[in-house]
Amino acid sequence: MKTPKRLQPLIDDGLIDEVISRLMSGKEADIFIVRCRDEIRCAKVYKDATKRSFKKAAQYQEGRKVRSGRQARAMQKRSNYGRQQQEEIWQNAEVDALSRLARAHVRVPKTFGCVDGVLLMELITDEAGNVAPRLGDVTMSEEQAIQDHALMIHYIMLMLHEGIVHGDLSEFNVLVDDSGPVIIDLPQAVNAAANNSAQEMFTRDVDNMRRYYGRFAPSLLQTQYAKEIWALFEEGNLTTSSTLSGKFDDDDDNADVDAVLEEIKAVMQEELERKERIRESSEDASI
Repeated sequence: MKTPKRLQPLIDDGLIDEVISRLMSGKEADIFIVRCRDEIRCAKVYKDATKRSFKKAAQYQEGRKVRSGRQARAMQKRSNYGRQQQEEIWQNAEVDALSRLARAHVRVPKTFGCVDGVLLMELITDEAGNVAPRLGDVTMSEEQAIQDHALMIHYIMLMLHEGIVHGDLSEFNVLVDDSGPVIIDLPQAVNAAANNSAQEMFTRDVDNMRRYYGRFAPSLLQTQYAKEIWALFEEGNLTTSSTLSGKFDDDDDNADVDAVLEEIKAVMQEELERKERIRESSEDASI
């Protein structure tokens, strides 16, 4: 295929030998399958902020560190330099999260460097060498759903222990190869200790996994892993080997009507966002 303009510098520098095909176009980046010497990898080309459709980006970026006061002031003023720094922070967040999570034994794609807004990564494939399907395109037995859900909860727990909340975890950003689920798409990764919305996002991530795997194993729909894990985190008792039950004794069982209504609104909003991701996914597949 014709080499995209953003990938030409990496070819000139010898980091990529050939652009094989376009894999997908998402709300934050375009993904290409590339050849790097004798390996097939993927190149994630981040879209400019003006072209990204990722909603509530500022909410996700809360709590991220900047290197200097000058950077912070420039970002507040929205100067050209400030916007450039904000873009670098957005892109580097994914590189940093992937590296940290790999060290924490969470299954994520290996990274091979980020150059000029292009992240080179491992291409997750099945045994036949084809691109691994997304979780949302996979069906499974009840037994497999329970097993894979337990593994995903373990990964989510390891992420939180590392201080990271995915923030946008759903069946659309988990790939499934022959060894199980692989978590992808982390530019919006949230600092669990410094972001005021971290608990809300964490709960949504866990509940999205519960909802999807619960289609195949209805017993999972009764689990309360989000509350259980977050309580351990808040208490400082979360470890990489914490034993989880999926149960949680909530002292607020007698919640008032307003709280119940707020919960209903939150569920409705999550469903709207889920349908929007399905629509975007369908559009990507047609490109």
